[in-house]
Amino acid sequence: MTSQLVALCFDANDPHRLARFWAGVLGWETAGDPGDGVVLLPNDDTGFPIRFLPTQEEKTGQNQIHFDLTSNLHDQQETVARALELGARHLDIGQGPDAPHVVLADPEGNEFCVIPAGNKFLAECGFIGALSCDGSQQVGYFWSAALGWPLVWDQDEETAIRSPHGGPKITWGGPPVAPKKGRNRLHFDLAPPLNGDQQAEVERLVSLGATRVGDGRAGGGRVEMLDPDGNEFCVLSPR
Repeated sequence: MTSQLVALCFDANDPHRLARFWAGVLGWETAGDPGDGVVLLPNDDTGFPIRFLPTQEEKTGQNQIHFDLTSNLHDQQETVARALELGARHLDIGQGPDAPHVVLADPEGNEFCVIPAGNKFLAECGFIGALSCDGSQQVGYFWSAALGWPLVWDQDEETAIRSPHGGPKITWGGPPVAPKKGRNRLHFDLAPPLNGDQQAEVERLVSLGATRVGDGRAGGGRVEMLDPDGNEFCVLSPR
């Protein structure tokens, strides 16, 4: 048994505003959320929705996860112009004036990149080409085993996995890994298969190198955990 990736979650100071921005950029539809957040439903092979959850905490430092948007379906400058019109801004993270990719920040400062056409690594991917993560080789191996997704890149301590059904790659850049500053604003929600057992899946993830947060008991149907690099994720009840 392996976990299913059921959502990528954003902590947001204004979930509705941030959801509107990303709905406009991605062309996805919004849906109600049983909590206080908002959900975006994919209209392609991404394979998981995006949830925007309320938080009072302000963003500090660079996110551990960011989107790499491809130019496989849309012209790079068209995507940049649309994002800027919706409320994004240009961001300098030291990429230099000659960088072929464009670095932007969404209305709450979450970084993302728009990759130019012709990128071979993301050639077969859709609009969201990758969830690009700051992380170790060990954490790439952990997530490959946790989700049952094969490694599609493992070189120079950089790793990448991709669902057998397609969708974006999840990549980890290897060392040096930036020090973690407080709670990550983006995290994964996992769940066992429909007939699976939540606690058994938690135990399996612990055996792979994850740790429980607190007493590790389910609160509101979810167990909070940390991956081997200390990044938060949640295991939900089967669905």
